[in-house]
Amino acid sequence: MEKEQANRRILVIDDNVAIHEDFRKILERSLDTSLLQEVRAELFDDVEEQKIVEKFDVDTADQGQMGHRMVQDAMKAERPYAVAFVDMRMPPGWDGVETVEHLWQEDPDLQVVICTAFSDHAWEDVIQRLNKNGQLLILRKPFDNIEVWQLANSLTKRWAESCQAKSQLELLAKWAEERAEETIKSF
Repeated sequence: MEKEQANRRILVIDDNVAIHEDFRKILERSLDTSLLQEVRAELFDDVEEQKIVEKFDVDTADQGQMGHRMVQDAMKAERPYAVAFVDMRMPPGWDGVETVEHLWQEDPDLQVVICTAFSDHAWEDVIQRLNKNGQLLILRKPFDNIEVWQLANSLTKRWAESCQAKSQLELLAKWAEERAEETIKSF
Protein backbone atom coordinates (compact mmCIF):
# COMPACT_ATOMS: atom_id res chain seq x y z
CA MET A 1 0.00 0.00 0.00
CA GLU A 2 1.36 3.43 -0.90
CA LYS A 3 2.29 5.77 1.92
CA GLU A 4 -0.34 8.35 0.93
CA GLN A 5 -2.98 5.63 1.02
CA ALA A 6 -1.97 4.28 4.43
CA ASN A 7 -4.85 4.07 6.86
CA ARG A 8 -3.62 5.41 10.20
CA ARG A 9 -7.12 5.89 11.65
CA ILE A 10 -7.33 4.85 15.30
CA LEU A 11 -10.43 4.65 17.49
CA VAL A 12 -10.02 4.80 21.27
CA ILE A 13 -13.02 3.60 23.30
CA ASP A 14 -12.65 4.26 27.03
CA ASP A 15 -15.00 5.71 29.66
CA ASN A 16 -12.09 7.70 31.16
CA VAL A 17 -11.78 10.89 29.09
CA ALA A 18 -8.27 11.52 30.49
CA ILE A 19 -7.18 8.32 28.70
CA HIS A 20 -8.37 9.84 25.39
CA GLU A 21 -5.94 12.71 25.87
CA ASP A 22 -3.11 10.31 26.71
CA PHE A 23 -3.68 8.44 23.45
CA ARG A 24 -3.79 11.70 21.50
CA LYS A 25 -0.47 12.85 23.01
CA ILE A 26 1.15 9.55 22.05
CA LEU A 27 -0.34 9.03 18.58
CA GLU A 28 -1.13 12.44 17.09
CA ARG A 29 2.37 13.86 17.05
CA SER A 30 4.65 13.23 14.11
CA LEU A 31 8.27 12.55 14.85
CA ASP A 32 10.69 14.60 12.82
CA THR A 33 14.18 13.20 13.22
CA SER A 34 15.96 15.88 11.17
CA LEU A 35 17.60 17.59 14.17
CA LEU A 36 18.78 14.24 15.48
CA GLN A 37 20.21 13.46 12.02
CA GLU A 38 22.14 16.76 11.95
CA VAL A 39 23.66 16.13 15.37
CA ARG A 40 24.55 12.58 14.39
CA ALA A 41 26.23 13.80 11.18
CA GLU A 42 28.33 16.31 13.14
CA LEU A 43 29.35 13.80 15.80
CA PHE A 44 29.95 10.72 13.69
CA ASP A 45 30.62 12.21 10.27
CA ASP A 46 27.95 10.09 8.63
CA VAL A 47 24.52 10.87 7.26
CA GLU A 48 21.51 8.69 7.78
CA GLU A 49 18.37 9.01 5.73
CA GLN A 50 16.01 11.54 7.30
CA LYS A 51 12.91 9.90 8.67
CA ILE A 52 9.62 11.54 9.45
CA VAL A 53 7.28 9.24 11.29
CA GLU A 54 3.72 9.81 10.22
CA LYS A 55 1.22 10.60 12.96
CA PHE A 56 -2.07 8.79 13.52
CA ASP A 57 -5.60 10.14 13.12
CA VAL A 58 -7.27 9.50 16.49
CA ASP A 59 -11.00 9.56 17.29
CA THR A 60 -12.44 8.78 20.71
CA ALA A 61 -15.63 7.44 22.26
CA ASP A 62 -16.49 7.14 25.94
CA GLN A 63 -18.81 4.12 25.63
CA GLY A 64 -18.96 0.99 23.51
CA GLN A 65 -22.26 1.97 21.89
CA MET A 66 -20.80 5.30 20.75
CA GLY A 67 -17.71 3.55 19.38
CA HIS A 68 -19.96 1.11 17.52
CA ARG A 69 -21.84 4.01 15.88
CA MET A 70 -18.54 5.61 14.91
CA VAL A 71 -17.39 2.39 13.24
CA GLN A 72 -20.73 2.16 11.40
CA ASP A 73 -20.34 5.75 10.18
CA ALA A 74 -16.74 5.13 9.13
CA MET A 75 -17.76 2.07 7.11
CA LYS A 76 -20.59 3.99 5.40
CA ALA A 77 -18.15 6.76 4.50
CA GLU A 78 -15.65 4.13 3.24
CA ARG A 79 -13.08 5.45 5.71
CA PRO A 80 -12.70 2.49 8.06
CA TYR A 81 -10.62 2.53 11.20
CA ALA A 82 -7.53 0.31 11.09
CA VAL A 83 -7.23 -0.16 14.86
CA ALA A 84 -9.44 0.21 17.93
CA PHE A 85 -8.11 0.44 21.48
CA VAL A 86 -10.98 -0.72 23.70
CA ASP A 87 -11.17 -0.51 27.49
CA MET A 88 -12.44 -3.65 29.21
CA ARG A 89 -14.58 -1.94 31.87
CA MET A 90 -16.85 0.91 30.76
CA PRO A 91 -19.82 1.23 33.12
CA PRO A 92 -22.73 1.67 32.65
CA GLY A 93 -22.62 0.44 29.04
CA TRP A 94 -21.17 -2.50 27.17
CA ASP A 95 -17.94 -3.98 28.48
CA GLY A 96 -14.92 -4.38 26.22
CA VAL A 97 -15.81 -7.88 25.03
CA GLU A 98 -19.35 -6.95 24.04
CA THR A 99 -18.08 -3.79 22.36
CA VAL A 100 -15.52 -5.73 20.31
CA GLU A 101 -18.21 -8.23 19.22
CA HIS A 102 -20.33 -5.34 17.90
CA LEU A 103 -17.34 -3.65 16.24
CA TRP A 104 -16.41 -6.84 14.35
CA GLN A 105 -20.01 -7.26 13.17
CA GLU A 106 -19.60 -3.92 11.40
CA ASP A 107 -15.96 -4.24 10.37
CA PRO A 108 -14.48 -7.75 10.45
CA ASP A 109 -11.05 -6.41 9.35
CA LEU A 110 -10.62 -4.10 12.35
CA GLN A 111 -7.52 -4.78 14.49
CA VAL A 112 -8.33 -4.54 18.22
CA VAL A 113 -6.34 -3.97 21.39
CA ILE A 114 -8.18 -4.54 24.67
CA CYS A 115 -6.74 -2.24 27.35
CA THR A 116 -7.29 -3.05 30.98
CA ALA A 117 -5.98 -3.02 34.50
CA PHE A 118 -8.66 -5.48 35.59
CA SER A 119 -10.85 -8.01 33.90
CA ASP A 120 -14.16 -9.46 34.96
CA HIS A 121 -13.54 -12.34 32.57
CA ALA A 122 -10.85 -15.03 32.41
CA TRP A 123 -8.57 -14.20 29.47
CA GLU A 124 -9.04 -17.67 28.04
CA ASP A 125 -12.80 -17.03 27.96
CA VAL A 126 -12.30 -13.64 26.30
CA ILE A 127 -10.07 -15.09 23.58
CA GLN A 128 -12.41 -18.03 23.00
CA ARG A 129 -15.51 -15.79 22.93
CA LEU A 130 -14.01 -13.29 20.47
CA ASN A 131 -12.42 -16.08 18.40
CA LYS A 132 -10.21 -13.82 16.25
CA ASN A 133 -6.82 -14.31 17.83
CA GLY A 134 -4.98 -12.83 14.86
CA GLN A 135 -6.75 -9.50 15.24
CA LEU A 136 -6.82 -9.21 19.02
CA LEU A 137 -4.11 -8.10 21.41
CA ILE A 138 -4.25 -7.26 25.10
CA LEU A 139 -2.49 -4.27 26.68
CA ARG A 140 -2.24 -4.06 30.45
CA LYS A 141 -2.64 -0.68 32.16
CA PRO A 142 -0.67 1.27 33.10
CA PHE A 143 1.08 1.13 29.74
CA ASP A 144 4.19 2.80 28.37
CA ASN A 145 3.82 5.32 25.56
CA ILE A 146 6.11 3.33 23.29
CA GLU A 147 3.92 0.22 23.73
CA VAL A 148 0.89 2.12 22.49
CA TRP A 149 2.79 3.67 19.59
CA GLN A 150 4.33 0.35 18.52
CA LEU A 151 0.98 -1.45 18.70
CA ALA A 152 -0.70 1.26 16.63
CA ASN A 153 2.11 1.28 14.08
CA SER A 154 2.32 -2.52 13.74
CA LEU A 155 -1.43 -3.07 13.64
CA THR A 156 -2.09 -0.37 11.04
CA LYS A 157 0.52 -2.09 8.85
CA ARG A 158 -1.09 -5.48 9.54
CA TRP A 159 -4.48 -4.02 8.62
CA ALA A 160 -3.07 -2.73 5.30
CA GLU A 161 -1.41 -6.07 4.50
CA SER A 162 -4.62 -7.93 5.31
CA CYS A 163 -6.66 -5.65 3.04
CA GLN A 164 -4.12 -6.02 0.24
CA ALA A 165 -4.16 -9.83 0.54
CA LYS A 166 -7.96 -9.83 0.58
CA SER A 167 -8.04 -7.67 -2.55
CA GLN A 168 -5.59 -9.93 -4.35
CA LEU A 169 -7.62 -13.01 -3.44
CA GLU A 170 -10.76 -11.36 -4.84
CA LEU A 171 -8.94 -10.54 -8.09
CA LEU A 172 -7.62 -14.08 -8.31
CA ALA A 173 -11.09 -15.54 -7.73
CA LYS A 174 -12.53 -13.24 -10.41
CA TRP A 175 -9.79 -14.21 -12.84
CA ALA A 176 -10.36 -17.94 -12.14
CA GLU A 177 -14.09 -17.50 -12.70
CA GLU A 178 -13.49 -15.72 -16.03
CA ARG A 179 -11.06 -18.44 -17.14
CA ALA A 180 -13.60 -21.13 -16.22
CA GLU A 181 -16.30 -19.38 -18.28
CA GLU A 182 -13.94 -19.07 -21.25
CA THR A 183 -13.08 -22.76 -20.99
CA ILE A 184 -16.75 -23.77 -20.90
CA LYS A 185 -17.54 -21.55 -23.93
CA SER A 186 -14.67 -23.08 -25.90
CA PHE A 187 -16.28 -26.54 -25.81
